[in-house]
This record gives sequence, C-alpha cells and structure tokens, in this order.
Amino acid sequence: MSKVPLTARGAEKLREELDKLKKVERPRVIEAIAEARAHGDLKENAEYHAAREQQGFIEGRIKDIEGKLSNAQIIDVTKLDANGRVVFGATVRVLELEKDEELCYQIVGEDEADLKQGMISVGSPIARSLIGKAEGDVAAVQAPGGLRELEILEVQYV
Repeated sequence: MSKVPLTARGAEKLREELDKLKKVERPRVIEAIAEARAHGDLKENAEYHAAREQQGFIEGRIKDIEGKLSNAQIIDVTKLDANGRVVFGATVRVLELEKDEELCYQIVGEDEADLKQGMISVGSPIARSLIGKAEGDVAAVQAPGGLRELEILEVQYV
C-alpha cells in the first residue's frame, strides 16, 4: 500500500481520536453490553443490540485510524523549505480574479480536509492547480461552475 501524506497536526488529531476510542468509548460500550446482558433475553433486548452495533462501529473506526496512521507519511509543514513554492501542507493566500475575493487554503491530506476551516485535500482540483506555483503566479482551476483563476498572493509553511 502506498504512503498517504498527512500533516503532523492531522496525525496528532487522529492519535487523539484513537486514544479516546480505546480508553473511553470502548470500555463504555463494553460496560453497556454487560449491563444489557444482565437484563436477560438477548433476542428482544434493544439496548443490547444497540450497544453491539455501537461496538462494531467503534472497532471499525479504531482499525481505520490504525491503518491510516500506519500508511501515513507524516509531513511537518514548519520544517519545509520549498523556496516559496506551493507544496503539500503549505498555507496559500489567493485572490480569485473574477470575484476580486481573497481566500486562504491549507493543502492537507484527504482525511484532514475541511473546507469550512480552509483546509483542502491535496487531490482537489484547486490544490492540484496550485501545487508547484509560487507567489505572483496565476493558477487556472477547472471547477464545475467553469474556469476560475487564482492569483497566489502569499505562501506560508506554518
């Protein structure tokens, strides 16, 4: 399996979620299953079935996170020196030329992407068009709404 890029901050968030699932959620659901079993007949015990379903979800999420972390190529953005070029992990301030609107994006891994937070996936059309460019360059993005031109105003590695 190929390595998947992940920022150091994204890896830390995944580790925190994994820790919470293992130390808080898993014991809580095991206790709920034991309590539901104590009520007797399991065939018609909705609490038992709900707890088992939740246990399946938690175990699946634990495996998912462990898999992602084991295949992650963790990149510390603050230690990058890309000579002002847009690379994975960079924070880019752009000007959308048609709307005369300033936007700010950080290019992150697929699992970290959150457009509301300005974090876009490295595989997104915007990120793919920005990567490799530097301040002053104009990136043409083919979006569903048509062609968008983004002028790169600033590139930071924070």
